[in-house]
Amino acid sequence: MTASTGDLKGKTLFITGASRGIGKAIALRAARDGANVVIAAKTAEPHPRLPGTVFSAAEEIEAAGGRALPVITDIRFEEQVEAAVAKAVETFGGLDILINNASAISLTGTLETSMKRFDLMHGVNARGTFLCSRVCVPHLRRAANPHILNISPPLNMNQRWFAPHCAYTMAKYGMSMCALGMSGEFKGDGIAVNTLWPRTAIATAAVRNLLGGDEAISACRTPEIMADAAHVILTRPSAEATGNFYIDDEVLTAAGVTDLEQYAINKGVDLIPDFFLD
Repeated sequence: MTASTGDLKGKTLFITGASRGIGKAIALRAARDGANVVIAAKTAEPHPRLPGTVFSAAEEIEAAGGRALPVITDIRFEEQVEAAVAKAVETFGGLDILINNASAISLTGTLETSMKRFDLMHGVNARGTFLCSRVCVPHLRRAANPHILNISPPLNMNQRWFAPHCAYTMAKYGMSMCALGMSGEFKGDGIAVNTLWPRTAIATAAVRNLLGGDEAISACRTPEIMADAAHVILTRPSAEATGNFYIDDEVLTAAGVTDLEQYAINKGVDLIPDFFLD
């Protein structure tokens, strides 16, 4: 379903972690408009618990009507991000949209979180978002309607979201703090910087692996709800839509979508609420 009057035809999107899940769903939604999609992700070979590679995602994007550029990229490394962005600009002639979607998660307490895992989460989530934004902004400044969208939550300082998994929350909030700061920093450049977060758990490999397999998936919404909400945001004038912490169903409801049941894996089932929303 298209929940926006605008489209992304001819726009170039740089999406981290787009080989699966929410990132791939956003890519496919843009591809249906005829967008160019840069798939910046690490997965070159199939993983037994995490289906999808940059190459299989590229095939799906092109089948959906877009142009795809798969680039093996670990966003923890500056030289890899710089090379990926340079290749994107060389291939498509510029950059219009950055989606900071890549994320690492470990729902562990302080004593159970190794420093290697801590560094991974902060390196991918907070540092990776900062790095990709830093490298992309000079190109976004030249775009007609530039957007940065971070797949991260509102900054909710309720202790309940820190106590069980302090390290993960810190890393995830780092992505949202990037949006808070950069939306002000680059407002004069006309670059919109926002976050988008799901009201409910989304049916992804991460949810299946971390929250209870098929039973958890049955109480989720599909990634398409995030893709449709992102599409609404990305087709808005960037100067008029920046510095917001968006929630997927609120975006769609405001855009006139009345049937949210279409996104449920199983209609009529009580949905699992996502983290960070009281």
